[in-house]
Amino acid sequence: MIAAIYSRKSKFTGKGESTQNQIQLCEQYAKDHFNVNKIMIYEDEGFSGVNSHRPEFQKMLKDAKEKRFNILISYRLDRISRNISDFSNLIELLQNKNIGFVSIREQFDTSTPMGRAMMYIASVFAQLERETIAERIRDNMLGLAKTGRWLGGNPPTGFKSESILYLNSNMKEKRMYKLTPVTEELELVKLLFKKYLEFQSLSKLETYCIQNYIKTKNEKNFYKYSLRNILTNPVYAGADQYSYKYFEVNNSQIACSKKEFTGEYGIMAYNKNLVVKGKSNKTKAMDEWIIAIGKHKGIISGKDWVKVQEIITKNKALAPRRNTSQIALLSNFLRCSKCGSFMKIKYGRLKVGTDTRHYYYVCNSKEISKGKLCNNKNLTGEKIDTEVIRALSRKMKPGSINALDKIKKNMQKKNHQNIIAADRIKENKKSINTLLKQLYYNDNPNVSQYIFNEIEKLDKEISDMESNIKNYNAEIKSFNINILQDITIDFTRSVDISSLEEKKIFLNNIVDKINWDGKELNIILL
Repeated sequence: MIAAIYSRKSKFTGKGESTQNQIQLCEQYAKDHFNVNKIMIYEDEGFSGVNSHRPEFQKMLKDAKEKRFNILISYRLDRISRNISDFSNLIELLQNKNIGFVSIREQFDTSTPMGRAMMYIASVFAQLERETIAERIRDNMLGLAKTGRWLGGNPPTGFKSESILYLNSNMKEKRMYKLTPVTEELELVKLLFKKYLEFQSLSKLETYCIQNYIKTKNEKNFYKYSLRNILTNPVYAGADQYSYKYFEVNNSQIACSKKEFTGEYGIMAYNKNLVVKGKSNKTKAMDEWIIAIGKHKGIISGKDWVKVQEIITKNKALAPRRNTSQIALLSNFLRCSKCGSFMKIKYGRLKVGTDTRHYYYVCNSKEISKGKLCNNKNLTGEKIDTEVIRALSRKMKPGSINALDKIKKNMQKKNHQNIIAADRIKENKKSINTLLKQLYYNDNPNVSQYIFNEIEKLDKEISDMESNIKNYNAEIKSFNINILQDITIDFTRSVDISSLEEKKIFLNNIVDKINWDGKELNIILL
């Protein structure tokens, strides 16, 4: 008999049940209870039980599918997973491959119906524990919110963090932090709000700041994203009846009573950002925010702050997306060599006798600064699109298969990703069926709710993956495979008979970027 041992620990520490201790206990159990002639060890350290994408865990799953062992032993159930659907998938896999499972701490053994039932129940409670911890964190955050304290991190423009001492309910001296004003920076914030209400446009405010040499507190230029971050930050709003109504309408959790919103102090927003390791923070939905009254003064009236939010929301809905031009061919590829900015499309006068306009490629930094940050020359759209096609035809000799090979490899890569996604969709649907069976036999409303949540999560994953597959199929359909084959014979003729969308797809598969220095184009292929 071949036994597999899986061990996991969330953090690299010398405390608690180390992976080595888990392995030793499992090895001893295997020797005492089974006739084992080989032991395979899978060890993950530094990974949460919520995350199923653990290297050794995934390797163990792969070996299980190939039936390289007869029984899987773990020290404790939550070492395998704290997620119901992941655990259900594993048990289903082991059962299909006739592989036993033992958790020595809970004494669960899948060789008996009771053992299988108890494992499902235990996995539910493992997830319940995780949800309870999350709820406690939220409750603690609510308690902290009521104090109006600053919880740490980089203070917003206009404030600095200051520590203060206070006495807690047990009359013990404690330290907390609050925001204190930086007068010069706050004057800048007031100016930005004033000008935005005047311009009602982030682009115009961006240009105004650059032309007037208005910099961030780190002495960098203000761009739209940094301006938006300031203008949408509730910390500047006065805690008055206008701001209270705004957050109430948007279903934010308000930690203070309505009568406390007198306008004397400013707003503190907790649980506002989703921190993703290695990526920029994303703003959570407003119904997840916790709103409280801070210990700092609000500098923008609630009425004006809410008006700014309404304008930003309205403009966002009307703003065109980048690279969606139905005329320009190179909108996704052109870059300014002088400053590194992308070249945006700018439309000119109407073409004689038509309802379409001439268009140009303009350096974005040049455009927003009105020439102060960059002075690179503009490019005539129709002319440069034609020149790039001709340049590519010179690079690609008739009969060359290089471009076609690159396109095919790119498409094959996407197709492979979609095959994996299709398999994942099948696994998710099986998991949903398993969970539905559990739901059918379960009378506990709390457990049922958690099962419902898992089903919704899996269903969303299915929806996202199906959308990606649909987009890929649309891309394949829109590009005529006959034109791809003709490219190996005569690139220029093939492109001439292609639609704009087909040309863009083709360029996207062979061109990395195109740099413009004001005199020459440099086409960089993938």
